[in-house]
Amino acid sequence: MIPAWVDGTLTPVEKLEVHKRGLRHMAVSVFVMAGDRVLLQRRALGKYHTPGLWANTCCTHPDWEEPANTCAIRRLDEELGITGLVPEHRDQIEYRADVGGGLLEHEVVELFVAEADIGLTVRPNPEEVAEVRWAPLGDLLEEIAAQPEVFTPWLRIYLTEHRDRIFGRLLPDAAGGV
Repeated sequence: MIPAWVDGTLTPVEKLEVHKRGLRHMAVSVFVMAGDRVLLQRRALGKYHTPGLWANTCCTHPDWEEPANTCAIRRLDEELGITGLVPEHRDQIEYRADVGGGLLEHEVVELFVAEADIGLTVRPNPEEVAEVRWAPLGDLLEEIAAQPEVFTPWLRIYLTEHRDRIFGRLLPDAAGGV
């Protein structure tokens, strides 16, 4: 059960039901950075929406009454086997996106960034993640502009509409033309 607003009240609702109904709900997104490089994951092919698309390091929904920072740390470990990082809260954003198959995301997202070394040990959970890669932020912006269809809708939204709120100091060198 994830926190979603039903008739204006925050209520625990099954995740698939939230997406079928397009309910506004809580979410967490984490970007692990090594300098100007961001750790990306390609979603596992068995995911019920956006399988095989590239996304930020991890994104999820908190459990009912779970604090966002606790959720961020938990999912870094569950999805990628990453432990020992302390994600820093950057901002909260809200977006709506069609994720295919009649499903909608309407998320109120707590955004986190965690600094890491490029040699960070990553052990992807194959049920969640097909592969990972590090991408320089400037190159990623160019890739999204050239091939948006290989990236999740939320990553495209984050990097085209909210990148200054996430990456701040990295933008002057990496903003590109997106």
